[in-house]
Amino acid sequence: MANIEFGARVVIIFRTIAFLGALLAGSVQAQDWPSKPIRWIVPFAPGGPADVVTRIVAAGLAERVGQPNIVENQPGAGGNIGHANAAKAAADGYTLVFVVPSVVTNPFYMKAAIDPFRHLAPVIHLDNASMVMLAHPSFAPATVADVLTEIKAHPGQVTCGASGALPSVACELLRAHAGAEMLMVMYKGNAPALNALMAGEINLLFDVVNIAVGHVKSGRVRAIATTAPRRGIGPLGELPVVAETIPGFDLVTWHGVMMPPSTPPALIERVNRELNAVLARADVRERFANSGLQITGATPADFAAVLRRDYDKYGAALRAAGVTPE
Repeated sequence: MANIEFGARVVIIFRTIAFLGALLAGSVQAQDWPSKPIRWIVPFAPGGPADVVTRIVAAGLAERVGQPNIVENQPGAGGNIGHANAAKAAADGYTLVFVVPSVVTNPFYMKAAIDPFRHLAPVIHLDNASMVMLAHPSFAPATVADVLTEIKAHPGQVTCGASGALPSVACELLRAHAGAEMLMVMYKGNAPALNALMAGEINLLFDVVNIAVGHVKSGRVRAIATTAPRRGIGPLGELPVVAETIPGFDLVTWHGVMMPPSTPPALIERVNRELNAVLARADVRERFANSGLQITGATPADFAAVLRRDYDKYGAALRAAGVTPE
């Protein structure tokens, strides 16, 4: 019995030493970081809202830490290609992946999606942003009620552009509320989806306000309503909100940053501090505000709570809409 107890104590001691050694190694890594260029994976096409925000934040981080920040666009599979590549990257602090709600909604669409709670580690919640329902100018319906009537009158003929995350969720909820089929057209990002809308290839698209506002003002697309919780929020705050017609239709998107899952906590904390400092800059705050983005920042734990909240919230909505992984 004594030998067994002694052996158990030895195992505990060795595990404790290994744990403390890992903590020390992570702390040293955090102090030395960065000593080489930092890579940002953007899981969407260039020119979309994710790409635009990434480049603002990456430029600010490069100035702070004195190392180049290289942005790589890796679109496809609603962002899952970029997510999967980031999950397999070295956990050394030199690969960051820009994420939007697709990181938690993809598992409800595709069997091959990564598990956001096991395969990536949260770093920071950057901002929140409302979305807007856009239509091609030739699409006759002018209100949310008109759109629902059109979908019911012509099942399977109204087209809604989707690229994963909340644009896809919004199309699914619109279809479910109409009680009739609507054709969802998938794109590798909201930038190509917006181009398709302007070209008249699709009827509807939900896009982030900061990207949509310029095209609305130019007349290339028409704004019908926002997905904000109430009127008066953001650059298109004068519009009605979808929830006035469809109760509970409150979709606020966000942007965030994650890293490979085994990245040492001390290194994640270091990156988090630097990114919070970038978000505190007056020029960055002004650029975000002018785009209708509400900066959030805060801790990795705070972002983990946002991920879990939206996984539960949108998962329930998508299951209710009849969506199953394929």
